[in-house]
Amino acid sequence: MSKKTETKTDEYAALRLENQLCFPLYACSREIVKKYTPFLKPLKLTYTQYLVMMVLWVNKFITVGELGNKLYLDTGTLTPMLKKMQDEGFIDRTRSADDERVVIISITKKGMALREKCKDIPKEIGGCVKLSPEDAQALYKTLYQMIDGFN
Repeated sequence: MSKKTETKTDEYAALRLENQLCFPLYACSREIVKKYTPFLKPLKLTYTQYLVMMVLWVNKFITVGELGNKLYLDTGTLTPMLKKMQDEGFIDRTRSADDERVVIISITKKGMALREKCKDIPKEIGGCVKLSPEDAQALYKTLYQMIDGFN
């Protein structure tokens, strides 16, 4: 191989799929979400809606802006999803009395009842992930370091 060919090959090495950190993260995320689907579909929840419910099971109510910050989602993504969740009776959406631009999301009794139906899902999904608890904790820490680096 000539020097000119080696230079051209190396110049594009960063564009090779196997050299991309983002690809295994993307593929892994898709596979994990796929594992959740059989558990969530009968409950009429998508994975992202499940994340919303996890926030609400702890907080009971939250503004759309705060929810977006917690889940790294913008209001354009959240609004139609939250409307569907309200139509299902899982949440209520109300405008703040102090500032009508602020929408407050609160969990309903029906939404709270989902917690019982979802309580074993993390264990089921954990069984699909072939990592030791120590490796899982290290990955968790690394991923949050990456997320924090984007802010």
